[in-house]
Amino acid sequence: MDIFSNNYSDPLFCVEDFSPSTEVHESSPLSDNGISRAKFSDEEVLLASNNPKKRAGRKKFRETRHPVYRGVRRRNSGKWVCEVREPNKKSRIWLGTFPTAEMAARAHDVAAIALRGRSACLNFADSAWKLPVPASTDAKDIQKAAAEAAKTFGQPSSESDTREKPVAISPENVFFTDEEALFGMPGLIQNMAEGLMLPPPYCMDTDDVETYADVSLWSYSI
Repeated sequence: MDIFSNNYSDPLFCVEDFSPSTEVHESSPLSDNGISRAKFSDEEVLLASNNPKKRAGRKKFRETRHPVYRGVRRRNSGKWVCEVREPNKKSRIWLGTFPTAEMAARAHDVAAIALRGRSACLNFADSAWKLPVPASTDAKDIQKAAAEAAKTFGQPSSESDTREKPVAISPENVFFTDEEALFGMPGLIQNMAEGLMLPPPYCMDTDDVETYADVSLWSYSI
């Protein structure tokens, strides 16, 4: 069954007709199980940020759901949960609990693409070509692909890890220069240290200048 050939009507998602000519299936690098991924053009992607949500009826959902991401709600523990409604049904598919809202939003996009194809309203534009598409619309396949995508995007990249690693210094890397032998001045270091202990040179202040102002440097007496 072609999961991209059906358009469903659901108030939680944006619906728009797309041309089937731009649909592409590829092997997903996010999975080793042969899961394919769908690829759409930029004009076809419907973003949640461009389509504001409708006002939630229940107070609980108004207080806990994410202001932008679709299908994402916050738990009291600070974690984020995600679930999607099945088309033309009252039942929902539970996708799991995640440490960040972004991971939950990625999981939502996987399920939205699987259930609604091009008519899905996505949280991220690149989800249309980066996320794996489940093998079927079965809840277990969707949950598996959603968990895989959330885990992949939740891992920090090696480029963004800016923590400095300690550098081990071996005795071979230590280099010492003997300035006394280099300049032929034995006792140089000792003399420099003693020089720091000497009192500063005498400096005349303004009173001293006035005191010695009348002193003649030359004597013209015979």
